Amino acid sequence: MPRPSQALLSRQRIVETASAMIDADGLAAFSTRRLAAELGVRGPSLYNHFPTKDAILDAVADAVIAGVDVSFFTTHDWRDALRLWGHSYRDALTAHPNIVPYLAQGPGRRPAALHMADAVYGGLVKAGWPPARATHIGAVMRYLVAGSSLGSFARGFVEDPELYAAHYPHLSQAHRLAEHQHSVDEGAFALGLDALVDGLAREYEATVGPLPPLEPRPDSYYSRNLQR
Repeated sequence: MPRPSQALLSRQRIVETASAMIDADGLAAFSTRRLAAELGVRGPSLYNHFPTKDAILDAVADAVIAGVDVSFFTTHDWRDALRLWGHSYRDALTAHPNIVPYLAQGPGRRPAALHMADAVYGGLVKAGWPPARATHIGAVMRYLVAGSSLGSFARGFVEDPELYAAHYPHLSQAHRLAEHQHSVDEGAFALGLDALVDGLAREYEATVGPLPPLEPRPDSYYSRNLQR
């Protein structure tokens, strides 16, 4: 029987299929056996491209991080760069929340994740931050972004007004939060990110030196820059 003109499998196809499965069913349900069945191949075929299940998960995680824009650290003041990178980083993770617990373990040997860490650290050090503090800033940004990407705060409250009225009077409007998921979740992240960057700016001026004033930014500034 003649061999097919195109290979049944490629690294890209494996990663894309694995990513879709994790998006749909979560990390706990993911297995190489299920992945092989979804791809219509036998399990050992996967190992021609990836030696282990963890190697596949690494590739899925790295594909997510590859979508994060880190160019801001070469074109913007570090304060704006942190904000723009933070929003891009969160957008990438919220599109694939089920892989976030795996990503939260750290960059490991993943090329895109290491490139991101290198760009952020390098940009902060170039801006005058001491190396140790630049490391802390990168870590706290990861905590903020990953934590905000694990799930929706607004959707954590059930739509049952009687529950709150009877037992939790200060939450009398909590049943409406799900209706406003975008504004609640996005607003909370933006508030936290602004507070973090403003606090870092005060520390910079106290320990490193004066900062030039930033130009006022309209509300659409960050979304416009992320869509460029």
